[in-house]
Amino acid sequence: MKRLVPLVALLALSSAGPAHAGLFDDAEARRQIVEMRQDLESQIATARNGQLELANQNQQLRDEVARLRGQLEVVLNEVESLKQRQRDFYVDLDNRLRQLETAAATQQAQAQAPVDPAAESAEYEAGLNLLKEGKAREALAAFDAFIGKHPSSGFLPGAHFWAGNAALQVKEVSAASNHFNTVLGKWPNDAMAPDAMLGLANSQQAMGDARNSQRTLQSLVERYPSSNAAQTAKQRLGKR
Repeated sequence: MKRLVPLVALLALSSAGPAHAGLFDDAEARRQIVEMRQDLESQIATARNGQLELANQNQQLRDEVARLRGQLEVVLNEVESLKQRQRDFYVDLDNRLRQLETAAATQQAQAQAPVDPAAESAEYEAGLNLLKEGKAREALAAFDAFIGKHPSSGFLPGAHFWAGNAALQVKEVSAASNHFNTVLGKWPNDAMAPDAMLGLANSQQAMGDARNSQRTLQSLVERYPSSNAAQTAKQRLGKR
């Protein structure tokens, strides 16, 4: 009986060997599964972060596109407004020319020295045509010559006014201010006076003198409230 005890023990150990190995195999498998799960979760987290970053970038691009579209609309509106103002300017120029031609005979009767009305009118109209053709510098020279040649002309208020506009277009702002101030000083009741005051405000703005430009616009509204120039001044002042 004593000899049987080691044999039984040996059999027990031999039978326990495969089960013990199985336990180690299961633990290793579980460790690998845990590692695979952790690796997969890490990959998923990385992918989610990448998707989130991509979504943020897409939103930033959409916001930038919307902003650029808004800026483009503003620019297009400003361009269209500028075109309309230019068309209005030339229409007004034509109307003024016809009015001045109609009044030429009456104005010439008040001249202090004998002149050739037809020649004087032709010179004045030539300056207007140059301005209408976009030749601002040539128009300025023509009006300056007209003013020097016809110091008593009835066209002088208009000559100074259009010379001021031409000077402003070629950025001779000081000369433009002088011409506009001449109209306001010598012919404050002339039909050109309100527009001359508006031109003076534009000249002051071009010189960087925004404060005096605002004051001139305010004076324009007060002195010539029913004029078209006053309506423009109100819009620029933000009044209704």
